[in-house]
Amino acid sequence: MTDAATLARMIRAGRGLDPADLVIKNVKRLDIVTGEITRTDIAIVADRIVGTHGVYEGRTEIDGADRFAVPGFIDTHLHIESSLVTPLEFDRCVLPHGVTTVICDPHEIANVLGAKGIRYFLDCAERAIMDIRINLSSCVPATPFETAGARLEIDDLLPFADHPKIIGLAEMMNFPGVINCDPAILAKLEAFQHRHMDGHAPLLSGLDLNAYLAAGIRTDHEATSAKEAREKLSKGMAILIREGSVSKDLDALAEILDENTSAFVALCTDDRNPLDIAEEGHLDSSIRRLIAHGCPLHHVYRAASHSAARIFGLKDRGQVAPGWRADITLLDSLEDCRVSDVVSAGRLVTETLWPAREQVAPVGLDSMKAKPVEPSAFITAPNPDRNEVPVIGVKPGLILTFRESAALASDESGLKPDTGADVIKVAVIERHGINGNIGRSFVKGFGLKRGAIASSVGHDSHNITVVGVTDEDMALAVNRLIEIGGGFAVACEGEILADLALPLAGLMSLEPFEIVTEHLEHLREAAKALDCTLPEPFLQVAFLALPVIPHLKMTDNGLFDVDKFDFVS
Repeated sequence: MTDAATLARMIRAGRGLDPADLVIKNVKRLDIVTGEITRTDIAIVADRIVGTHGVYEGRTEIDGADRFAVPGFIDTHLHIESSLVTPLEFDRCVLPHGVTTVICDPHEIANVLGAKGIRYFLDCAERAIMDIRINLSSCVPATPFETAGARLEIDDLLPFADHPKIIGLAEMMNFPGVINCDPAILAKLEAFQHRHMDGHAPLLSGLDLNAYLAAGIRTDHEATSAKEAREKLSKGMAILIREGSVSKDLDALAEILDENTSAFVALCTDDRNPLDIAEEGHLDSSIRRLIAHGCPLHHVYRAASHSAARIFGLKDRGQVAPGWRADITLLDSLEDCRVSDVVSAGRLVTETLWPAREQVAPVGLDSMKAKPVEPSAFITAPNPDRNEVPVIGVKPGLILTFRESAALASDESGLKPDTGADVIKVAVIERHGINGNIGRSFVKGFGLKRGAIASSVGHDSHNITVVGVTDEDMALAVNRLIEIGGGFAVACEGEILADLALPLAGLMSLEPFEIVTEHLEHLREAAKALDCTLPEPFLQVAFLALPVIPHLKMTDNGLFDVDKFDFVS
């Protein structure tokens, strides 16, 4: 709360009677309402902007050097776990890209550790420099058709609901449960009727979409075509244009962002790893690409800030104007979104901020409970009644998968991969120590000619997912993950070519993001050595086990048809 004495300081500094705490001198302010650019000083007291369109004095002054000032960017939906680093390390990685607020769903760690994982994220959020806001995970587990490490019902979520970092209910992935009035889902929806409720409704349309929205859900980040997005916009949904490491929807959705829609469109990454952040950027990358697509410049910056704040009820931010939170991104170029400095809650972001944060002890270091496997664990018996088997079809840049089929040869060790047709094995191994399940099938689209790739990041229940050409390399990669407490591994001809340990819940590294980036580079090269054709194979592996995204997915219980919401017989 801002007390009366601080308010008086803000008012007097805004009038120019007293010096401000911080003044950014000589900048060009982009008005996200009109598109006008105005040369000005920006005066700040505590965490609030108190003056623009004038000349000010400050106890500390920064030379704006004729750069552009825009509101700090807001990532409206992401899973910090997918950055593969801790929330405080994510803070250090992403804030210099101009992202001053993120709205995260700790869904991944919650599926492994339950309420303990949410508490860890809240503890980190209280200590971060950027403003990390949290929506409470609505679907743990995501479906009853897979084995998760935890289960969260409404009584598990309510103790967190009044925490100041909580916004509302996170993505409601179980859209069949919503439209069919599942009692457990209704209990969560009822409890958050007067709070924000995030959506997740891939390809949902028509009367089923109406039913989903009737529950009070307001946003969606799963639109993958302009047609889908326009229907959702027409029915009152805000569209979050997603561009992550795997889910790349920006090119398909750029046409929907214009002067008529920008108040109802925001940006998100969902899942983005440090290697992509290092090479491409974060929301700054999405902004420059939308502008290159021809979207109106100030409307893009509006969607990245003020629209995002309004959609999620953050009424104090999203404008560079008096009375608004002092989250400011300074740019060398508006068109290229080249970030040169960032102010977060009135503080200039410098290297001195990071060591001053209180650290949070890691949790979930013992979450890997799977037992080592033998190559025989991946034998897939042929079906005597048919020659063809269903195959999961993967395409780059999509977490949507497709139902395909293949006629596969077999011998005494079961069905064989067909590398000539790009069909290899896929398996999901339960790793929470609950039942030891192993689901087995085949996948197409990786391009592997040899070896195996394994991941303990397996949305959303985070079992071990492995794809491979030989049972021996699949077992080697899986056993390496068990040995290091989770992570990624690439195996070929009896050798581990590269790995990355993710011991925090089997999801996050304890290393700095720069070290994680180096490991990801080695992993990418190792995957290429197997002739992998996917630009981001590891998160693509992780999404093979997500049975709330159409059309065909793999779980520890077997091959799952998302369209029928039932197992493939």
